[in-house]
Amino acid sequence: MSDIGEDDRLRTKTDEAGDDIYSEDGSIRADFLAMVGAAIADRDVLFLRQHVARLHESELGDLLEAILPDQRLALVKLLGDDFDLTALTEVDEAIRMEIVDQMPNAQIAAAIGDLDSDDAVYILEDLDQEDREEILAQLPFTERVRLRRALDYPEQSAGRRMQTEFVAVPPFWTVGQTIDYMRDEEDLPESFTQIFVIDPTFKLLGVVDLDRILRTKRQVKIETIMRETNYPIPADMDQEEAAQLFEQYDLLSAAVVDENGRLVGVLTIDDVVDVIQEEAEEDIMRLSGVGDEELSDSVTETSRSRVPWLLINLFTAFISASVISLFEATIEEVVALAILMPIVAGMGGNAGSQTMTVTVRALATRNLDIHNAWRVARREAGVGLINGVVIGCLVGTVAGLWFHDIHIGGLIATAMLINMFAAAMAGIMIPLLLDRAGADPAVSSAVFVTAITDTTGFFSFLGLATLWLLN
Repeated sequence: MSDIGEDDRLRTKTDEAGDDIYSEDGSIRADFLAMVGAAIADRDVLFLRQHVARLHESELGDLLEAILPDQRLALVKLLGDDFDLTALTEVDEAIRMEIVDQMPNAQIAAAIGDLDSDDAVYILEDLDQEDREEILAQLPFTERVRLRRALDYPEQSAGRRMQTEFVAVPPFWTVGQTIDYMRDEEDLPESFTQIFVIDPTFKLLGVVDLDRILRTKRQVKIETIMRETNYPIPADMDQEEAAQLFEQYDLLSAAVVDENGRLVGVLTIDDVVDVIQEEAEEDIMRLSGVGDEELSDSVTETSRSRVPWLLINLFTAFISASVISLFEATIEEVVALAILMPIVAGMGGNAGSQTMTVTVRALATRNLDIHNAWRVARREAGVGLINGVVIGCLVGTVAGLWFHDIHIGGLIATAMLINMFAAAMAGIMIPLLLDRAGADPAVSSAVFVTAITDTTGFFSFLGLATLWLLN
């Protein structure tokens, strides 16, 4: 029986790791996680450099989220300078801060020097002011000025998302001069699709696409082939509005300008895709009253973010309960009403949530405004009436057969029609009113819509039942 040498064991381990770290369901392979965990425990730096340091930033981010907290810190320390700091832009904020807090500022400064400015800002903006200044002080002057300028813009703005690296030339240059400049100049972005044209004060004059450069003779001047930049983005514009411009005009990149129209950066489609995803996740979370919760948050932090909205829902639940208490005698008279009440309220709540979700999303994407609000409201009213008739007839038939009472069936069918119509109106009108009042409809709508559908459902059903008994 022959001994297996160290090189053979390493080769076997390398073959087992494979090139694809994901399983068929999109999660990281369990065997790869096990191998990484074992390598961390054994301090096998060679394996980690070969199979972890080589990962794409998004893959490394997924790996950091999948392993245990103590393994994350150990992995970063073992990789040292081989750790790609860009991966921290792909993880939850809690994980990012957990890792950054354990890294020396000198190591962060060295790594940030190799990042695109937008990724560097993304990491720096969450640091304490003292740590941020210490890191910036270790960067070259030009890069330090660029990053500080980006950090001065408001959070969630285009200025925070932009890259400060771009290619800009004067209008009197020829195509040949521009091509030579791009070949010889070392301090240029790694990838770009447009060349911006500026005057001596850096005021944006126009833009030239790279394909136009390649198809034009060298002696032609840039000013003759440049086109006007129709969609420059103000640096203080909200990032969601900037993303909507990209979507509307099918942009791959766009110039970012300051209040004086001077070119300060460029916003690219990869950053906009991240913005769209973040905003969509934020809207979904807010509709549920969850807020800015992350999967990596602790039990205490998660509970703290959810309790306030649960308390508001509790208050509205007491309002609904008070409506029920008004008809206590009626419920005692006809016990079937207590059994059927949740159906009316529940169906109304679901219908209201459908309309509310569509409305909030339409407001977020600017597809719904004052010009078409009335038309959409009429449509939703019609949908509410049709759904009320269909669902009401179905539920009324089942209830009538169940309790052998046609009057019970008629009561719940009528109440269902009323509540479904009210739910449709609440689902569209409440977000619109909140939006006009300057409030975020994604945050506040759900509570009010639920309160209206519950109280309307209970009041209509029990009120009709009371009138029926009196007759």
